[in-house]
Amino acid sequence: MRKISLKLAAISLAVIVAVVICFHLIVVSGIIPYTIVWGGRLENRSQMLIFEGVSIAVNGFILWLTAQRANWLSARLSPKLVSLLFWALAILFMLNTVGNLLAKASLETYLFTPLTFISALLCIRLALKDQERAKPLATNTSR
Repeated sequence: MRKISLKLAAISLAVIVAVVICFHLIVVSGIIPYTIVWGGRLENRSQMLIFEGVSIAVNGFILWLTAQRANWLSARLSPKLVSLLFWALAILFMLNTVGNLLAKASLETYLFTPLTFISALLCIRLALKDQERAKPLATNTSR
């Protein structure tokens, strides 16, 4: 997993999340019908606005968290908290992958299943940053 550099993982996840946010904004605008998202289970426009609003907010949080891990922001969270949140996101993305496989809408199955699976792997990579072994300090044996 560490063969993927932290920089590549952060940039890749940021791009995926930004594209997903754009997709959700297009759904809200009505260009893409809401019947093809959320597993084809949304019943009306007001329900869609709630679900899409939550999704945009969650994806905005993921983008912000990715910026935290990549040191793109000056305000810093605890590295251990960031790792914990990325582990939680990895689990969420894996569950979402299963949900996409079971979706009624084929767009979710064929397009978003690979995206959520890749996002889960990228979150795992970003979670592992602080769990890398520290190199032992050199000891001075001559006095």
